[in-house]
Amino acid sequence: MGIKNGTQYIQQIDHSKPEVWLRGQRVLGRISNHKAFRGLMFTQASLYDMQNNLEYKNRMTYNSPTTGNPVGLSYLQPRTKDDLARRRMMMSLWGERHHGLMGRSPDYMNTALMAFHTAADLLSEGSPEFANNLRNYYEYCRENDVTLSHVFVQPPSSRGVNMMDDGSFDTKAAKIIDKNKDGIVVNGAFLLATQGVTSDEIWVHPPVTTYLQETNNPNTFVFAVPNNLPGMKWIARESMVGGDSSFDYPLSSRFEEMDTLIVFDHVLVPWHRVFVDGNDHLSQKLFSESAFHTHSAHQVICRYITKSEFLLGVVLNMVESLDIANHPHIVEKVSEMIVHVETLKSLLISSEINASVDRWGSMLPDRNSLWTANVLFPKIYPRMLEIIQLIGASGLIMIPSESDFNTEIEPYLSTYLTGNNTEAKNKIQLFRLAWELSSSGFGGRQALYERFFFGDSNTVNRRLFHGYSHKDKYMNRVNDFLK
Repeated sequence: MGIKNGTQYIQQIDHSKPEVWLRGQRVLGRISNHKAFRGLMFTQASLYDMQNNLEYKNRMTYNSPTTGNPVGLSYLQPRTKDDLARRRMMMSLWGERHHGLMGRSPDYMNTALMAFHTAADLLSEGSPEFANNLRNYYEYCRENDVTLSHVFVQPPSSRGVNMMDDGSFDTKAAKIIDKNKDGIVVNGAFLLATQGVTSDEIWVHPPVTTYLQETNNPNTFVFAVPNNLPGMKWIARESMVGGDSSFDYPLSSRFEEMDTLIVFDHVLVPWHRVFVDGNDHLSQKLFSESAFHTHSAHQVICRYITKSEFLLGVVLNMVESLDIANHPHIVEKVSEMIVHVETLKSLLISSEINASVDRWGSMLPDRNSLWTANVLFPKIYPRMLEIIQLIGASGLIMIPSESDFNTEIEPYLSTYLTGNNTEAKNKIQLFRLAWELSSSGFGGRQALYERFFFGDSNTVNRRLFHGYSHKDKYMNRVNDFLK
């Protein structure tokens, strides 16, 4: 099959009919018709249409080594620096289409799966069958352009331990409760399954403890399954979609990625979809030795940049509409945002220039630069939103709706809400965009999401500190000076 188009994407999601619950009701009918999902789905469909467009096709696809059909470039294992540049170009094209507002655009998990697949040999230690399962799954996803989501994190309740009447211990953590000739039976729950409902399949990979590791731990597994297996229940959070109007809700009407609690209620996972079965060591190695965090960080920084550029563009338009470009404090704030944008772009290019080949034959971008960006962005993103608020001030609050301009009060709005050489309706449209970015429920969820995207601050700082490869060089330089 190779690459799919937007229509095929929507048809596949609608056909799957996963069990979805939202606001106390089960979602019936086509997912693409539901207010909470349709905007995002049509935006995501446009991404798939891009890769079929002759204008972009050569920059977004490569020929499958299996069939020769065009497949998505984000599945490509980079073996040269040119491959990294090609991947960057492709991911940036999609990022510019969704302005960095889709943290789970398909290229994220395509990249993650590529990383895991390159290290499939690790799983042969447990069973050659599991390694082959992973290789086959990667090829299946690549050849069918599968839209994939993932879950790693379990609810806090999973950490509690209860003593049973017989003296044994039990937890609410997800676990394998049975095995048979057909597969493993899993019971438990995960969050935060972003875009799980609007994806074809989900990758499930709970982290393991580094202490007292076991080889037959029922709480340890890695698998991938379609989103509609019997026993799978998707419980959605409150939708942040304000409405269908792209004037009133320019972002939430298009880019709202639903997050869900995914419950596995005695779900049978077929053996050919199981990659790790009980082995803590192999589960951890698949994470740490596949360079998952580095490859995915290369995709993520492309998104960081397009998002930051979009925010900068919003601020520059606000400054122009308010005619305040000569105010020193405004110049300072806008310059601060420019510094953030250019810093991220420099880190991306640095990661490619300093890339090197890893043990799996991948041209691995420099993790020093990428993991620096992972630490930096959660700090600067809230600040960029704050700058929008500080510049917009009361203008972010006084934002009439599109319908107000179609009533008899329109002359008042057009008289008193104009901007610098800007008609009132155009200015209000801009400021409604700024409001959704910086101050709405949609914007708040985006800010929280970016804050914890690669883990909390302790996690990302620890990853950078322990993975930073220049520590000895700089320490030796000082020691040589002191001799």
